[in-house]
Amino acid sequence: MLTRKQHELLTFIHERLEATGISPSFEEMKEALDLRSKSGIHRLITALEERGFIRRLPHRARALEVLRLPEAKAPARGRRERTNVIEPNFKRRPEGLAGAVGGADGVVEMPLWGRIAAGTPIEALQNHDRTVGFPAGMLSAREHYALEVAGDSMIEAGILDGDTVIVERCDTADNGAIVVALVDDQEATLKKLRRKGASIALEAANPAYETRIFGPDRVKIQGRLVGLLRRY
Repeated sequence: MLTRKQHELLTFIHERLEATGISPSFEEMKEALDLRSKSGIHRLITALEERGFIRRLPHRARALEVLRLPEAKAPARGRRERTNVIEPNFKRRPEGLAGAVGGADGVVEMPLWGRIAAGTPIEALQNHDRTVGFPAGMLSAREHYALEVAGDSMIEAGILDGDTVIVERCDTADNGAIVVALVDDQEATLKKLRRKGASIALEAANPAYETRIFGPDRVKIQGRLVGLLRRY
């Protein structure tokens, strides 16, 4: 989903490119959106880039390309609205999303592979018999899958026993990211990734659990956490 400011900036960039073929400057964007600083524009552009709406063209100053647009136009700036969110109803879905986008709510159906330990690692599961829906606008263009959480080792990261986590498939992640790690090709666990020299540490977000340290050849990254579903 896009916030009102993200939608306004995307529309402004698109209209300027259509009219002149040149991306607006950061100063022009700041003035158009009535923001106080360019740092706000940087954050909006990063958010739009992460969601697959725009991309920065390499080796060219202030060069942006609009990849897709929300189907419905946003209300004119200054109009009072009851919500700050644009519902996702896009012309096309990003390539690589696992599942199909359908319906007015723009939901992606992705495989629910089974239960992942947020405590003592369990045997890795890949059960494709079930699926779970998640808003398309909150996903990148990569493949995603879902896992049910078992255990309480990530409670201080806001991940509880019984939650469903949405995972972006990847084989590497930044320090501090919460990842699905496969240990010794047979045990999967949800933990915070830390690299310590030549070793890899899998950290819990619960002081009751100790950090486990492995050699780099024992741990494979299977994906990183990008979303969470909870049933009350």
